[in-house]
Amino acid sequence: MASKTVTIVGGGLAGCEAAWQCAREGVAVRLIEMRPVKATAVHGSDRLAELVCSNSFKSDNLASGHGLLHAEMRAVGSLIIDAAEASRVPAGSALAVDRDAFAQRVSETLENHPLIDIERREVTEIPSERPAIIAAGPLCSDRLARDISRFTGEDNLAFYDAISPIIEAESIDWKIVFKQSRYDRGEGSDYGNCPMDRAEYDRFYDALIESSKADLHSFDRNLLFEACLPIEELARRGRDTLRYGPMKPVGLRDPRSDARPWAVVQLRQDNLAATHWSMVGFQNQLRYEDQRTVFRLIPGLEKARFVKLGMIHRNTYVNAPRVLRPDFECRKAPGLFLAGQISGVEGYTESSASGMMAGLAAAARARGREIPLFPEDSAMGALQRYIAHSSGDDYQPTNIAFGLLPALEKRPRSKRERKRLMAERALASVNRFVAEILKRRPTLSGKKAATEDEG
Repeated sequence: MASKTVTIVGGGLAGCEAAWQCAREGVAVRLIEMRPVKATAVHGSDRLAELVCSNSFKSDNLASGHGLLHAEMRAVGSLIIDAAEASRVPAGSALAVDRDAFAQRVSETLENHPLIDIERREVTEIPSERPAIIAAGPLCSDRLARDISRFTGEDNLAFYDAISPIIEAESIDWKIVFKQSRYDRGEGSDYGNCPMDRAEYDRFYDALIESSKADLHSFDRNLLFEACLPIEELARRGRDTLRYGPMKPVGLRDPRSDARPWAVVQLRQDNLAATHWSMVGFQNQLRYEDQRTVFRLIPGLEKARFVKLGMIHRNTYVNAPRVLRPDFECRKAPGLFLAGQISGVEGYTESSASGMMAGLAAAARARGREIPLFPEDSAMGALQRYIAHSSGDDYQPTNIAFGLLPALEKRPRSKRERKRLMAERALASVNRFVAEILKRRPTLSGKKAATEDEG
């Protein structure tokens, strides 16, 4: 008889979502998180689901892939999306959160659930018990990463990611920095904008290029993830690269001149009290002193006090098409699942979604039932296909995008209309999928649900 307990390694977004989904299916969970017994280079607390790179789950608009994925996760009943909405801060059309409030809500919800036991210790090898989910996250411990490498046969499990700086609001010159969302989205004034004219941009660009980087071995640079490149790596691609990327001024007007700036550095509220603001798209690997010097060249940040400076950190992931089935189960180890960035997806929302899918699959495995796959025309189903059926020759983690979903039978000319119809189709399919899940969900509650056999 299958075990009625699912072991989950890792208390990040994916692990917490997986634990929640298992518990909602009436399956007991042992959730193992190594902090605070073993610290990481970037976490600042022992709370579950602590966000380190950014406070944003990206766009909540249905016209975006992330917005559709949010909507699908809401339909299923996501702990992560629920906690994000409860701790939401203004960010235009993006779903951004107060990091502390978010982590606190997730932690308290799981700690108080009768089917979830939380252990604080380092896991150094793949658990032998099944079902099990490894959701060790981008900062998987070295010993566990080595064991996963042995198990998968992969020589290389890592790329590198970077974190953006956070600034004290009181140290920002709000006479220069103006409040406006791009194209007045959201409340219309959710972002702080540091405007630059051409001379100011050139001065900043030259200083950025000349700054030294934190030490990295020469082979490590090749592992930087294309979708989250450090700001100085982008700058090396050309003088105007930043102006067409994270510093693009489109949709913004400086109220002092009523004109569009040459370039803009955007600041996003990082906590509910609005005392901390993060630099949007300014993940970097510069030395700390260089960051203070270069970023204080930005208009409005001349006296910036940094709560946290940018830094580089390792992200660990497997070559998903060679290792995983669409349900995130390992091809050569039935009952063993991977979730989160280690499974080969990229981003907060995608990692949380992978935890949801792995959790539902592991719960089904625990009860000896068929593992459910999400509809192919949904964003969740698109991620399942991507991780299992992409080419393994040059695999990179992906963010969700409409391009991953199957095309409509009748394709409208309007891109906006096309996305609207694809979103409607996806949500209708997911709602039918959820109805089937609810039909077979046990009605028992508490520990009894996890130990009693079904008829």
